[in-house]
Amino acid sequence: MIRIDDNKIFQIIESNKPSSIALNGPEPLLPKIQMVSDEIEKKYGIISYIIGERSWGSCDLNLQAAEMLNADILFNIGHTIALDNFGNKVFMINAFDDISFEEVASKCADTLKSKFKNISLVTDSQHIHQIPKVKEIFEEKGFSVVIGKGKGQLNDAQIFGCEFYPVHNISNKIEAFIFLGQSRFHSIGVALSTEKPTYMLDPYFEEFLSINEEAEVVKKKSILSIYKALDARKIGIIIGLKEGQFAKIKALEIRKELTKLKIETQLLAFTEISNEKLQNFKEIDAFIQVACPRLGTDNYFSKPVLSTPQSVALIKLLKKEPIEEFFKIQHWL
Repeated sequence: MIRIDDNKIFQIIESNKPSSIALNGPEPLLPKIQMVSDEIEKKYGIISYIIGERSWGSCDLNLQAAEMLNADILFNIGHTIALDNFGNKVFMINAFDDISFEEVASKCADTLKSKFKNISLVTDSQHIHQIPKVKEIFEEKGFSVVIGKGKGQLNDAQIFGCEFYPVHNISNKIEAFIFLGQSRFHSIGVALSTEKPTYMLDPYFEEFLSINEEAEVVKKKSILSIYKALDARKIGIIIGLKEGQFAKIKALEIRKELTKLKIETQLLAFTEISNEKLQNFKEIDAFIQVACPRLGTDNYFSKPVLSTPQSVALIKLLKKEPIEEFFKIQHWL
């Protein structure tokens, strides 16, 4: 069960004494966020707004909505990072999943002990508190467990869908990665970024899955998109308008490189990027978006939609240079 750290919210309200606050978080948490909102209004007699727009992470805080609502504080729930707050207005609130990994971790360790000796554990925001217990289980089964160090917003053993510092720090020391949680999104990112055997521990179904075949499918689709974009006569370069996805400088750098190669470009800007919206741009043959590196790999688009790493590979191909492992980097933005 997911548990929101509402005590931290209450402490911040009591310390800062706001007249109004706003709450946002991932869509699956909205029912619990509603309960917290009701409790805040009853407990403190202040206005509590729930921002119903999607929040994908610390790159997507919906600050503009909070500003429009004139909320004194914005609580972003469920995206645990190494920072507690951004300035004196935005506070990150933990939402931990308390489901046990003991059964599935023991099962996984018993099966993999004949294959690997040195492993690393990684996870997302909701399960980071369970790393020590799972580490203990694998060590009791004879494994050497290395935990990668965090960097920037990432805690030790934590990854985002676009940042993989803890796995790169120790990739040459281990044989396989074990991801704690029911997220193919994160697991596939680890497999693509490291090219190491990667397993996903699913505590709900008490099973563990090798994720590398799925990652290979994503990789092949990504490469195919790059080669399809080679034939583009006009490329749209999309700038994300969400505060943590606004990479205008990177977009202009890519445009400059493509212009040198005689490729016509057009600059576009979106808050949400979807196939339906892109279909309005019929004269554009392919797109490069610098908002979120997982958009093109994890969603359907009828035309090629490349991420920043894919755009680097495209430019290399246009220059007749070999492309390297464009996903095998620590940061995909």
